Amino acid sequence: MLRIAVEQIAALINLVAQLYFFVLIGHIICSWVRADPYQPIVRFIYMVTEPVLSRVRRFIPPIAGLDFSVLVVIVVLQIGVQGFLVRSLYNFARTLG
Repeated sequence: MLRIAVEQIAALINLVAQLYFFVLIGHIICSWVRADPYQPIVRFIYMVTEPVLSRVRRFIPPIAGLDFSVLVVIVVLQIGVQGFLVRSLYNFARTLG
């Protein structure tokens, strides 16, 4: 019973991380094509991504006009969350039986 719960939590975290990854890709595309900021989907993308990206920008400001904060968040998401946290939870679930 506990094993199933841990596996479901890991799957949920993995799903949220994947969805956030695609929202970040949407943020990149919107910044390239200069999307209309009044469109609901663009507002949603910026509303979801800007709180995280602004915190990263405090430590890594744009260099020569290039904003690397999205890249940093994607790397942390892929390696830290999906690579380490989710994998650790699945391994822990296997030890439960």
